[in-house]
Amino acid sequence: MADLAAASPHLFRLAYAGLAGMLLFLRLLPLDSAPGGLPGPDLLLAVTFAWVLRRPDFVPVWLIALILLMEDLLLMRPPGLWAALVVLGAEFLRSRAAFSRELGLLLEWAMVAVVMVLAALAYRLVLAVAFLPQVALGQALVQVAITILCYPAVVALSRLAFGLRKPATGEVDAHGRRM
Repeated sequence: MADLAAASPHLFRLAYAGLAGMLLFLRLLPLDSAPGGLPGPDLLLAVTFAWVLRRPDFVPVWLIALILLMEDLLLMRPPGLWAALVVLGAEFLRSRAAFSRELGLLLEWAMVAVVMVLAALAYRLVLAVAFLPQVALGQALVQVAITILCYPAVVALSRLAFGLRKPATGEVDAHGRRM
């Protein structure tokens, strides 16, 4: 799998897009229509952040923006708002990918949790300033908390299913560039 990762990042971009499509499809299914239940985690957000920290070259910014804009449109959210916030968060994490290489999972998890909370609060703030309807604060915070709790499982599944790992210090890609 490591040779495949070095040979074709395009294959992993397709895998990310396919995984995002599957997660979006599952999110659109009317599985639990009873009001008052716990919201599910935003697994696409967790997968995006996990992949950006593991292999930033596999999830370029244009792919994240395109997939999350499609998600905004299909979920009937303000077009581009959540996509822009996630892109900002992903780029923040991408810029710290080399730093997070030495971090353990707990510190990485804390860093990702802070980015997720800030993105959710910024989303709510923009909706409030624009006087747009939004879900209750408690429900939004519960969804963010559940997403944060799911992050280690997403990292583990990404490692097991796709072989995604953090590059070692000094590791180079197929073109000889440091990762």
